[in-house]
Amino acid sequence: MAGNFRMLAKTLYGFEPLLAEELRNLGAGRVEEGVRNVSFEGDTGFMYKANLCLRTALKVMKPISKFRVHDEKELYRNVYQMDWPSLFGEDKTFAIDTTMSSDVFRNSMFVSQRAKDAIVDKFRAVTRQRPNVDSHDPDIRINIHLYRNNCTVSLDSSGPSLHQRGYRIATNIAPINEVLAAGLLLHSGWDGQTDFLDPMCGSGTFLIEAGMIACNIPANINREFYSFQHWNDYDADLHEKIVNASLNKTREFHHRIFGYDKAPSAVRKAQENVDNANLSDYISIERKDFFRTEKPTDSKLHMVFNPPYGERLQIDPDAFYARIGDTLKQDYPGTNAWLITSNLEALKHVGLKTSRRIKTFNGKLESRLVKYEMYEGSKKHRPTD
Repeated sequence: MAGNFRMLAKTLYGFEPLLAEELRNLGAGRVEEGVRNVSFEGDTGFMYKANLCLRTALKVMKPISKFRVHDEKELYRNVYQMDWPSLFGEDKTFAIDTTMSSDVFRNSMFVSQRAKDAIVDKFRAVTRQRPNVDSHDPDIRINIHLYRNNCTVSLDSSGPSLHQRGYRIATNIAPINEVLAAGLLLHSGWDGQTDFLDPMCGSGTFLIEAGMIACNIPANINREFYSFQHWNDYDADLHEKIVNASLNKTREFHHRIFGYDKAPSAVRKAQENVDNANLSDYISIERKDFFRTEKPTDSKLHMVFNPPYGERLQIDPDAFYARIGDTLKQDYPGTNAWLITSNLEALKHVGLKTSRRIKTFNGKLESRLVKYEMYEGSKKHRPTD
């Protein structure tokens, strides 16, 4: 596979500009934002690098065929005509994911089944053997996207979603998605130039993603597997060069990252994950109740956290959020404090004016990432908006 080709990186709602900027910084060509995706151009080495380094991507897709389709016979014929044995071996397992907005077909599972039949029949015709389907943990993932009469067939180069970084071996009751955490940190402007605190750190995801951003460590350096490693044209030497070149771009971090949680189990899990991410030199975790703490540093502090929403953790949301506001106001001067919540009613009880509000989603919950600027000194000396 010589030269550049078009790819598509999938992401979360509102992260398209962040992902586009990441791609440009990595060296992608012709970057174009879509809805929950960004398209771009690069070569095979860049595809490896995108999977390794992108913090806000969920998948990196390689479109391999586009055609118009008006019925199931046309779908079967076009998929059958593709040279599948040149892409992967019959010893590999595969699965097909179909997403669609089409009047031609009503059932995405039917589309996947017909495409599977076409691929298996092509292998039988060419090699007299067939690959097996594994819907749970396949070697090869194929994506079919149907929009009206237009069908795009892509190879999913990532395999399991890229939020599965490989460092998180222990989670708490309501863990935050790693890609969501990284995107929220980038939205907050975190760049590793100050101390950082997550005062309700749970399993430590914000802490680890903040450490990786601060040190410019590739997002998926702890991940063991990508689907492209099962493709026929996989170049292991090139992949190793990409990994080594990316690791050579890491940088020193001259500040500190703090994590608090009042639950002993959360502190234990967070420490395990930090150790697993090889970031224990930069991140310290303590069992503390945020409402009984003070700012741990005299210098500027960057805070990002995910307080309970009252959905899965039983709290009195209004009183809880009021205490967040009181603690920030009384004990955290010189702090840029960001929090994400889906409880917009409870958010009103923080009692502080937000300087930024960004719409996002935590899973299916519509949420807000909000910023509170806590100035040094007394209220009367604070700048006016």
